[in-house]
Amino acid sequence: MRQAVDRYLAMRRAVGFDLVNTEYLLRSFARAAAERGETHVRTATAIEWASRGPSVEQRNARLRTVCRFAQYVRPEDARHELPPTKHFGRHHIRRVPHIYSRADIERLIDATRQLGPPDRLRPRTYATLIALLVSTGLRISEALSLRLADVTPRGLVIRKTKFQKTRLVPLHETTQAGLGRYLTGRRDVISSSEHVFVTDDGRPLRYREVYPTFQMLVKFAGLEIVTGNRLRLHELRHTFAVRALEASPAGRHRIGQHMVALATYMGHVNIDATYWYLETTPDLLREIATASEAFVTGGQP
Repeated sequence: MRQAVDRYLAMRRAVGFDLVNTEYLLRSFARAAAERGETHVRTATAIEWASRGPSVEQRNARLRTVCRFAQYVRPEDARHELPPTKHFGRHHIRRVPHIYSRADIERLIDATRQLGPPDRLRPRTYATLIALLVSTGLRISEALSLRLADVTPRGLVIRKTKFQKTRLVPLHETTQAGLGRYLTGRRDVISSSEHVFVTDDGRPLRYREVYPTFQMLVKFAGLEIVTGNRLRLHELRHTFAVRALEASPAGRHRIGQHMVALATYMGHVNIDATYWYLETTPDLLREIATASEAFVTGGQP
């Protein structure tokens, strides 16, 4: 099944999909199937594996990922079964993301010190990665794909990631300085790799390593207790977007122009994806709602 997974990922990436999380899930499913001695998708195995997700939304997401894969491989080999996509009985509901406070971020970065002694690269790598994500809104896949040549005086060159888009991401001077300090220390330890973020033995840092480490940092920082939710790495991107919208210089009157700029900076192919961040920006929503009410009742918006 692993070869079929490889073909499926290669096909979808060829048309512009990044599939970092999809790859992580499908390889996990393939391992679960292999442990049962199975070489084809089996409904019972897919449901059992998907049920390991900690929430209904995640169980649904896991099962849908396998279903899409099964739809791809089944025409070539009918021995693959097609699991029912609605087995868990709930449509996808987009969870309201957690927006990290400054204190949350400081606690996460402080927690990286527990990943190893100061002379090791790992603590500095994760501290820099978290700081970069929250200060630029990069996708985790974009950050992990960065090469040394992509770090320029004008900013970061993000090369053909999601939907085959390449863009330049300018950096604040403090972000540029922090990244520069990390790269100087990184070159003293690892000189052979062209990737920006690497492990202590010089391998490019991968999502399958970052995800569990981030969950470990959340626990070290005590943030699950504070928020009551299972925090996600992608919410650092949400946090950047929301803070950028809140800093819009002229409120709702300039929000359209500000949204276009933010969509370009974040690499959204469609501005609809950027408007999603308004849902977690209460101040702007309140102003928009007030203006809408005034318009409906005949007042001045």
